[in-house]
Amino acid sequence: MPDLRHWFPFLRWPRPDAALLRGEVSAALTVALVMIPQSVAYAGLAGMPLITGLYATFLPMLVAVLFSGSTRLSVGPSALSSVLVGASVLGMAQPASDQWVALVVWLALLSGGIQLALGATGSSWVLNLVSSPVLTGFSQAAALLIIASQLPALIGLEGGLATLWQHPRLDLAALAFGLVSLALFVLGKRFVPRLPMVLLVLAAAGTISYLSGYSSHGAVIGALPVGLPSLYIPRLLPWETMSALVAPALVIALVSSLEMASSAKIESQKDGKRWDANQDLIGQGMGKLASALSGSFPTSTSFSRSAITLYAGAKTGWATVAATVLVLIVLLFLTPLLFHVPRAVLSAVVVAAVASLFRPRTFLRLGRIDRVEAAIALATFGVTIASAPRIYWGVLTGVLLGLAHFLHHRLHPRIIEVGLHPDGSLRDRHLWKLEPLAPDTYALRMDAELDFASASALERAVVDHLAAHPGVRHVVLFAQPVNRIDATGVEVFTQMRGMLHDRGIVLHISGIKLPVERVLQRAGALDEGPLLKMYRTDVDALLAFGRLGG
Repeated sequence: MPDLRHWFPFLRWPRPDAALLRGEVSAALTVALVMIPQSVAYAGLAGMPLITGLYATFLPMLVAVLFSGSTRLSVGPSALSSVLVGASVLGMAQPASDQWVALVVWLALLSGGIQLALGATGSSWVLNLVSSPVLTGFSQAAALLIIASQLPALIGLEGGLATLWQHPRLDLAALAFGLVSLALFVLGKRFVPRLPMVLLVLAAAGTISYLSGYSSHGAVIGALPVGLPSLYIPRLLPWETMSALVAPALVIALVSSLEMASSAKIESQKDGKRWDANQDLIGQGMGKLASALSGSFPTSTSFSRSAITLYAGAKTGWATVAATVLVLIVLLFLTPLLFHVPRAVLSAVVVAAVASLFRPRTFLRLGRIDRVEAAIALATFGVTIASAPRIYWGVLTGVLLGLAHFLHHRLHPRIIEVGLHPDGSLRDRHLWKLEPLAPDTYALRMDAELDFASASALERAVVDHLAAHPGVRHVVLFAQPVNRIDATGVEVFTQMRGMLHDRGIVLHISGIKLPVERVLQRAGALDEGPLLKMYRTDVDALLAFGRLGG
């Protein structure tokens, strides 16, 4: 049974009783009132037939929760993933066409396969490749692009945004539907957050559209198929087409995983439990595969809907099962009710949902923390905007810049000459204007691992100091921060010790950690001799140099 519980997390769910089910159904109803309209709207954002938004909510949500460790994630269409889908396929087919659907299904299969493989192999560490500044820059740019893409439909503009400055033709009725709906969404979120404003506005707009006759000539949702999705088996694509989908699928998998992580961490912190990232990656991957086989687009985790699920009182995965039943009812009986809803209202749903993503002050906050990371966020933002519609290049650029920044830090570790501060601590001698630790002594500390990336920096620091101070007779290495050493580190350490020995300089090593000491001993780099002195603690070293009282 332990093995089955590992592979099938839903076996750990509690048996439902009447009290539990009442709370779970209530939470499911709360999130479904937001999820169903958003799913239809995000399908349009992905360029897919609108009904596929509900397909991407129905089975994927159920499959994902069955295989996830976090049971209250709202899996389905999300704004960032949907805009990535639409941008990735743009120019390769006509939106909502059969070819477009086939390409998007392959995106779901590829991105889902990537997440499934990462989770199954315990490789959730890959998520660390996308830093917070990269995601910040991308999400800010994506929010602006999403809003720009929805403006024509929101204000009833016939044609693209360029026509707004040339020969604008506006559908005044669509303009009224869009702006009034957007205002109601914003005001409702601020003043009556518990009210299902999205559903109420859709119902009211559909009723007005029908009674006024707008639905007979205006842009409305129109007829949606009734019933469950059919099994979709995608045909094989030419190699050139398939290879063009690999980079977008990788970015979709990474962005989706980070959306999942932001929600799952909140759930695990609230419950006081360890977050199983690998299991959640498996669940996300399985959800995408289910979406693909339903003929829909890649799903993700909605942070806002997950928060609603959590704070509406959901306790277990049974809330998601109940939400699935509600979506099933909509698919079987209620899709005709959406016929008369103006598309301008759907655009208002999208704009209201993504407007909260655009927070330009985040760049200023990053600048106060680290200017380089702020620059990475701005570069990601700029490349995302400039590369539109291929916005996945923004994420890839940010990842490469982040890795370059990381490697620069690893290749240039912090190495300081230390002195004894009046408070008894060892600090940067030059920063605090301290006296040398002892006459003819070079005392240094490296705050990094002693490996292939940092070893040459340590050797260079010692050699440069000896060249500038030929009278040095003692080198003291405070090794407490060094928690790992590799073969390159051992080689450089051995060479450095040999150089000091040839010059008659005593090497003092203080506070070396046992794993590092054992590696150096096995390599014969710590053989005893008159020119090597070891101290277990920094206090012992300071006593040896007469810097502390007995």
